[in-house]
Amino acid sequence: MLLLHWTACRHAIRTPILAPASRALSISSRLAKDPRLGDIGRVIEDEYAIVRDNYETPKNPIILAHGLLGFNELKLGGSMLPGIHYWRGITEALSQKGIEVITAAVPASGSIEARAEKLAETIAEKAHGKSVNIIASNQKNSGLDSRYMISQLKPPNVRVLSLTTIATPHRGSAFADYMFDTIPPRAVKRIYKALEYVGFETGAFSQLTRRYMAESFNPRTPDVDGIRYFSYGATLEPTFWSIFKPSHNIIKRIEGAPNDGLVSVPSSQWGEYKGTLVGVSHLDLINWTNRIKWFFWELTGSKRNFNAIAFYLDIADMLAKEGL
Repeated sequence: MLLLHWTACRHAIRTPILAPASRALSISSRLAKDPRLGDIGRVIEDEYAIVRDNYETPKNPIILAHGLLGFNELKLGGSMLPGIHYWRGITEALSQKGIEVITAAVPASGSIEARAEKLAETIAEKAHGKSVNIIASNQKNSGLDSRYMISQLKPPNVRVLSLTTIATPHRGSAFADYMFDTIPPRAVKRIYKALEYVGFETGAFSQLTRRYMAESFNPRTPDVDGIRYFSYGATLEPTFWSIFKPSHNIIKRIEGAPNDGLVSVPSSQWGEYKGTLVGVSHLDLINWTNRIKWFFWELTGSKRNFNAIAFYLDIADMLAKEGL
């Protein structure tokens, strides 16, 4: 995905205009005043800036499902070095609150169908027949994998009570459209071969276009009665050096909608929409933002506006209050 992202963005990059230091990292204050946000649900600016003392605990286990190119633990240095955890600090924080947490490992870049099959197997193996609540991360299509599993596979030994999706492209992404419209077919084939050579499947990428979602996936993947569907979106105004700047501009130009650099807010909405996180990136949402970023953020006079651990604890709290 990074190869596709980089190749497509090369066609969109323009000579940057340097921004003043006060605009470092995100321009969330300006975005928060954008009148369009009034039409896209509850605006969430700093509600998850800090971890509260008290959260309710849901009665049933939570499944954490990672998205495209995700993983549970990545070992870069073999057994000599500690692994990199996808759900950095989130799994531990939920467990400390007495929540049973199950992490689901699926193929990093397989098709929605293949990933859904693996997701069903993992839940059946680890949940031991318990009813579960799925939280699907923002990395593209884990929410789509979950929807397909619930709607089409209907595994008899898996009982899903709810699905919460975070910045999932339920209606596709204009950036995916742009990639396939801009990158020559021969170049796409070469990129696919390179990814397959290092062990990645490539079935998922073409399934993220708006046309595929509108004409194929959504019509044959209806919601299931009795299961609760919740969703969150995110929006960011990246500065000129952000990796998301070119893709953000592409989505904004084509869809005319606020977005987080990969998925627009309208595309994120599915089921009961819980709100739009303002000034939050894809990496922020899985707690991968490093302390250096927040250090410089505070140097510019801005306060930290988002803590991923507080966000996931609040989702668990919401599920508990819903009786799930």
